[in-house]
Amino acid sequence: MPKVLIIGAGGVARVVAHKCAQVPEVFDKIAIASRTISKCEEIREEIREKTGREIEVAQVDADNVHELVALINRVKPSIVINVALPYQDLSIMDACLEANVNYLDTANYEPRDIAHFEYSWQWAYDSKFREKGLIAILGCGFDPGVSNIFCAYAQKNIFDEIKYVDILDCNAGNHGHAFATNFNPEINIREVTQIVKYWEDGKWIEKPPILESDSTHFSFDYPIVGANESYLLYHEELESLAKNIKGLKRIRFWMTFSDNYLTHLRVLKTVGMTRIDEVDYEGKKVVPIRFLKSLLPDPAKLGTNYTGKTVIGDIITGRDRKDGKERSIYIYNVCDHAESYREVGAQAISYTTGVPAMIGAMMVLKGVWKGSGVFNVEQLDPDPFMEALNRYGLPWKQVEFNGKLPD
Repeated sequence: MPKVLIIGAGGVARVVAHKCAQVPEVFDKIAIASRTISKCEEIREEIREKTGREIEVAQVDADNVHELVALINRVKPSIVINVALPYQDLSIMDACLEANVNYLDTANYEPRDIAHFEYSWQWAYDSKFREKGLIAILGCGFDPGVSNIFCAYAQKNIFDEIKYVDILDCNAGNHGHAFATNFNPEINIREVTQIVKYWEDGKWIEKPPILESDSTHFSFDYPIVGANESYLLYHEELESLAKNIKGLKRIRFWMTFSDNYLTHLRVLKTVGMTRIDEVDYEGKKVVPIRFLKSLLPDPAKLGTNYTGKTVIGDIITGRDRKDGKERSIYIYNVCDHAESYREVGAQAISYTTGVPAMIGAMMVLKGVWKGSGVFNVEQLDPDPFMEALNRYGLPWKQVEFNGKLPD
């Protein structure tokens, strides 16, 4: 029977493990490994209490290919779900190739010493996975992940041609802390302080970072949660969707940020706490952003008192397949922080990332997603994935969109 190996033990890994445990007919055996085995043991106890199932735990350094290969050879999984840090994507992919096992992740690779991420490093593995007859699935979280699937679904079932895509990510929740990030602080802060860019007419257009006074933003009226200020931001799915959605003229990504969050982040950046290079401190080398990470609340523990909802979806404009007329649709999901915590002990940001990772692994294990090589999720059949979202905790809704977005 299929066995899954989850690498990582943060908030997303907790969700993946819980959701896999809820589907024993697909995930017969589950193993979870991390550098900190106590986190794995905590997740094991939670699953034992909620489901009565036993999962295997192990310790591994995800930067060490030799350790990873030894673990994979011992566990013998059918697929590895990588929910460790994006820095570790390539070492885990290398280990999967050496141990002959399928691979899936939720975020693309970025080097530790450069605040830059793109798919080129992982796309370069395509021929290696094809030669081995293995599949590697990239970015199977929510955004990237479900946001890509929404586009693929629209391309397959609704439009003859897609012209414009705007992905809108709103977190209208309240965790009760003065300042915290919803996932790994180091990764989160590196992402939101970079130069903004979007794709239009075959080229990338750059805009100021969200912390600048001339950043691009507007107020959008989200379903259920209402108006929230939404900032133009670069996000990795833009790169693959610009490549894989044919006829696309423009694609952008927007994310909500509160004034409180932006004020804290501006101060931290001004005083140097978001730096990713080493500085000398009392004779030792310290990376400021990693020190800051140690002071901030653990994202995996935010769910305890988290209230409110997330609303994430795509506004897609194109030529309708039935009558050839231009129309815009909005496909989105609403997820509740408190409900997520009651189910799996994690807040909605982790939940919306972890559930799609489980579904993607399920698609591979059930033979629904097949192939050899490296794939972004929009290159695979979206229909069974969309059905599974409704079944496993992330129901979506499609409505006509008649509003206005920035030009």
